[in-house]
Amino acid sequence: MSRFKLTVEYDGTRYSGWQMQKGGKTIQGELLDACRELFGTGEIDLFGAGRTDGGVHALAQVAHLGVDTDLELLRIKYGINDRLPPDISIIKVEEAHPKFHARYDANARSYIYQISRRRTAFGKKFVWWIKDQLDVEKMNEAAKIFPGLKDYRSFTDDDQEQSSTKAEVLHASVTEFGDLIIFHVIGSHFLWKQVRRMTGVLVEAGRGKLSSADIGSFFRAKSDIPARLTAPPSGLFLERVYYKNEEVVYSTKPVIHI
Repeated sequence: MSRFKLTVEYDGTRYSGWQMQKGGKTIQGELLDACRELFGTGEIDLFGAGRTDGGVHALAQVAHLGVDTDLELLRIKYGINDRLPPDISIIKVEEAHPKFHARYDANARSYIYQISRRRTAFGKKFVWWIKDQLDVEKMNEAAKIFPGLKDYRSFTDDDQEQSSTKAEVLHASVTEFGDLIIFHVIGSHFLWKQVRRMTGVLVEAGRGKLSSADIGSFFRAKSDIPARLTAPPSGLFLERVYYKNEEVVYSTKPVIHI
């Protein structure tokens, strides 16, 4: 069985997330259906680097594909794309080591969250529009609390696939791009709903309703406040997945301009 590394972009609006589940349309499910049709077999291994939530997007999700085939890389790319809906696209197909694992071999992942200061006709699916005035300096001060290896139990829900609620955040910053505010975060891995709850907490800090001391307390004891502040999935994008010998990029840019 040959193994390939797929880089995938998608608009997650219509989907119940990456991972296959009963009664829900998923990115993984659509890819598997396309691969089964292309390769003419049900014996396909397809595993993603991370489980994006329902409604969350990806600029460069990574998956490994295991299948018996003699097709060339470009034929695999075009063949899968021809069988996918227009809101999912394979950007790149590469040959991979037989033991390459998209999730377990990843060293870091980066996400961006887009907040809009104004109503937008074209980017509604890709931003969180907030009418309140937000103090970006206060948001950045709050973001400085996140980096390091910390217990993010206040920022996630119980999940059988999570062996621990500890996660290492390598970078967290808030940047303005015109009417957009971008939260950029890089970490070893992220827990279920973690980034959306981090975003919600930062927004509340920007409103002046949470102090740095308040946010620091969420790491000392379990709190339900971050859950109540969970940001909607529309503004969240899996930006990139990093593997061995790849340099982490700490700068970012918006997906859309408004």
